[in-house]
Amino acid sequence: MSTRQTAATPAPRFEPYRPPEHAPMVHSFESGRSYRLERLIGKGGFGEVYLATAEPRGAMPERVCVKVSDRFSAWLREAYFAELLGREPRALKVFDRFAHVDGTQMRYCLAMEYAEHGDLGAWLARKGAQSERLVRREIAGILRALDALHRGNGLHRDLTAFNIFVCKDEQLKLGDFGIATHQLSRRGVTADAFNPFDAPAEIAWGKVRRWQQRDDVYQIGMIAAMLLRGDTTSPMRSKDVRNLPCSDHLKEVIYRCLGVRGKRYESAGELIAALRQRPAESPKLGRVTTLAGCRVAFTGFLSRPRSEAMQAAREAGATVQSKPGHTTDVLVRGRPNVQQIAGAAGGSKLLEVRRLAAQGQPVRVIGEAQFWRLVAPTPRKAAPSRGAPARARR
Repeated sequence: MSTRQTAATPAPRFEPYRPPEHAPMVHSFESGRSYRLERLIGKGGFGEVYLATAEPRGAMPERVCVKVSDRFSAWLREAYFAELLGREPRALKVFDRFAHVDGTQMRYCLAMEYAEHGDLGAWLARKGAQSERLVRREIAGILRALDALHRGNGLHRDLTAFNIFVCKDEQLKLGDFGIATHQLSRRGVTADAFNPFDAPAEIAWGKVRRWQQRDDVYQIGMIAAMLLRGDTTSPMRSKDVRNLPCSDHLKEVIYRCLGVRGKRYESAGELIAALRQRPAESPKLGRVTTLAGCRVAFTGFLSRPRSEAMQAAREAGATVQSKPGHTTDVLVRGRPNVQQIAGAAGGSKLLEVRRLAAQGQPVRVIGEAQFWRLVAPTPRKAAPSRGAPARARR
């Protein structure tokens, strides 16, 4: 178990808990157990974590972690949300919660499941990059716990490599709810506590001041990328998704997690559904009879300059848009760029067309050859001469 300061403002100074030399024990009047604190295994702004044994053990595991803090609010959040997710197998278990008097100070304690392989950052430093099969399995497990939180209008707000723990059988579990909270509406909560290195850029830079469930989803996308790369320290941007060692389908899912905020999956449930979907096929080309009155966007490399194609579309009566959106009627597809986000069918504009189609707003995709036929000027028919036979005039 690992803890660290995640609020945007500095935490109050934390005075480390020092068990008495003659009896390094803390006692829970809640359960009647005492916990022998064997050694310090982690510390941060919210407290210290000790490897401990319970006496009497009873049904408790052989080894547990005891987190000791003097911050009542963080302790209360962790105890509450751990209770809320108590039946979720991928949420770190809390067995006991109690207050302990240390001289003139009150210490707040949690007896929790011991993550024998440490946090995700430490585990990846030893194990390196993981296969797509493992990443899909473990992310799906984490998402089930997060989905339970989201369905209860909760927000985690700190889904980082330091708060995902690797437990028995190298199974990933969600933990550390020190800044988790409930939202009263879909607008989210004020973004006043977060780790700026793991938060979406628009929140870290102060452009957006509300944390929503889609921002938890952003952090899950970051975790998936870390697992695939075996690296938790290098920056990860949405444009870097193309280089991830995984299928085009998983690249598409991660790209949407990390991409434009308004187009992200809105909750863990939506992300779960996306991972379960079959990989999308390359969009089939459709047919249109005219571009007059249509809103048209372009993607890929065209055989003629893009400016010439845009001018031709306008002369044909179309409105040209820089990218597909809710009002787009037609997307003209040229030769795909080999550097697209998710393969030949995974350019950012094609991904947006698929997203719009899923929302019931289909965009017709046509090829370049059909486009040039549609915008080609219609030749005028020559008027028949006065002396021409009647049959010729028909």
